[in-house]
Amino acid sequence: MRIICSKSDLLHGVNIVSKAVPTRTTMAILECILIDASSDEIKLIANDMELGIETIIEGTIEENGIIALDAKIFSEIVRKLPDNDVLIETDDSFKTIITCEKAKFNIVGKSGEDFSYIPYIERKEPITMSQFTLKEIIRQTIFSISDNDNNKLMTGELFEINENQLKVVSLDGHRISIRTIELKDHYEYKKVVVPGKTLQEISKIVSGNSDETVDIFLSEKHIVFEFEQTTVVSRLIEGEYFRIEQMLSSDYETKIKINKKELLNCIDRATLLVKEGDKKPIIMNVTEGNMELKIQSFIGSMNEDIDIQKEGEDILIGFNPKFFIDALRVIDEEEVTLYMVNPKAPCFIKDDKESFIYLILPVNFNNTTN
Repeated sequence: MRIICSKSDLLHGVNIVSKAVPTRTTMAILECILIDASSDEIKLIANDMELGIETIIEGTIEENGIIALDAKIFSEIVRKLPDNDVLIETDDSFKTIITCEKAKFNIVGKSGEDFSYIPYIERKEPITMSQFTLKEIIRQTIFSISDNDNNKLMTGELFEINENQLKVVSLDGHRISIRTIELKDHYEYKKVVVPGKTLQEISKIVSGNSDETVDIFLSEKHIVFEFEQTTVVSRLIEGEYFRIEQMLSSDYETKIKINKKELLNCIDRATLLVKEGDKKPIIMNVTEGNMELKIQSFIGSMNEDIDIQKEGEDILIGFNPKFFIDALRVIDEEEVTLYMVNPKAPCFIKDDKESFIYLILPVNFNNTTN
């Protein structure tokens, strides 16, 4: 194999596919990036058997071939090469020479024939949206997936397509995040659970440009994302996702309209007094026209008042401050509306159209807290 491409194109491609290189594996070949120049395109491929990424880079193929190179070494070499054209050539013994200006690296690769290619998934009926929209949906929900593998379904997000609506749901047992968007076209009903790791990597790769689109294809066991010159294939998480409808009651006893930035900044200040790992709640004392926020820890205490518009009953309720901060950070509105029932029932943060819903369970606290 003998190929020439610019350092910037090569590095861009390597950075994309590196997201699918496993950190730990018993299969050494999976620790490699495959350079496939066996046809008329230069493809870079990585695959950890759950997530596979393939991207096409610009360049000249002077001699067809295929080679698997250790991802860590290869990416570090490419990163530190001068900003010029890079020549990669291999021989029958998999010896690989990487040359750029006066820099010349000689490394040993592995047979590309041993590499596990990304499975081919039949493309039917693409779900199309802007890269900006996909990136935003992930940003606004990914924080409430669970990082505990004991319940695999909680480590993923539900993608539910119903006619021209896409609903994305994540939960971790203490909170639920829901985003609903309108799609341009109508689709058959589909429901899949996408691994959180896949979505985190996708959000790093897509540009976030509202003019660029991404096509999403669903099969029984896989989801495919296609955009620009890149294809991402991921296994789905199998199983029936949690029925959350019964938790989404529209009943409330207290409705609070509050400036989002003020509330976020206040809770953020309060967490200065909480060491990592301490489970100290932020206590909201809601009365007519006012919300008093209080926190008390081993370090000290803080309280602050915020002006609000309130409908309904007064309430004294406690929450994990991190959960409130996570939700408020991804809401773009200046003002948010909170719905509460009683100190033991969930709080809802949602807009009038319910394009976003954040459910946060309260925590018990001692009423005598000063």
